[in-house]
Amino acid sequence: MFCVVAASDGPQHPTSPHRARGADSGQAWLELAPDYERARTKEDSLDRLVEWPAQRDILGDVTGRSVLDLGCGNGGKLSELVRDGATDSVGVDISGNFLSAQLPGLELIQGDLSELDSVPGLAGRTFERILFLQSFGYAKDPVRTLQVARGMLADDGFILLTRTQPIRYALERAAKNGTSLGEEYFSTAQFSYVSGWNDEIALTKRPYTISDLINVFSAAGLWIESATEPQLSEDARRRYPHKQAWMNKNLGILIFKLRPHPGP
Repeated sequence: MFCVVAASDGPQHPTSPHRARGADSGQAWLELAPDYERARTKEDSLDRLVEWPAQRDILGDVTGRSVLDLGCGNGGKLSELVRDGATDSVGVDISGNFLSAQLPGLELIQGDLSELDSVPGLAGRTFERILFLQSFGYAKDPVRTLQVARGMLADDGFILLTRTQPIRYALERAAKNGTSLGEEYFSTAQFSYVSGWNDEIALTKRPYTISDLINVFSAAGLWIESATEPQLSEDARRRYPHKQAWMNKNLGILIFKLRPHPGP
């Protein structure tokens, strides 16, 4: 259902065969990971201004809690959580492009989130918080990936999962193709676009709707405790009007707090 998650921090452009090339999801992330890390550290990064603050607020006090970050990038966000008191925490990313200095209580593992049950170091472990921060779209079988993650949740644990607002892609395709929002939102045809992090890489994905996401969660035995669509603060709107203009057009991300249904 989902092939590749797109950059949520910049405009996408029509694919140009002269400067873009397709890649499967794993290979694409291997090449895009360094570009993503550079992009999110910018002062006006939407990850810095909107996404991470909202994610951090939902996670709450992590003191003494174990965290599993699936698709952790270089491990920077998980490192911050460990500095805030998280313990026995693990980050998994297919790129292996990790921070050189690792904190006590933090382990970073190169592995594929599509094959969680074979990632070394995870067997038999449970975690109180499991994160899919714009990484879930890389899962080859999203239901299976969530089922495995659900099995790693400790009692009273939850999954924090984010996805780009799907209406954004429908708007872009409608403008590009001269079609309507409804036609593109409900289309099942694959589409390609150039990554906002690196204009040498084109990504291909299948569209999804909000109901697709809800159905995937349900099929994996999860229910939505809460959902939010974070926006810029008033101060950030004044300081970065170009980012507010981008958010007005592209809507941003969806954040879901997921808990397992009782029973098997």
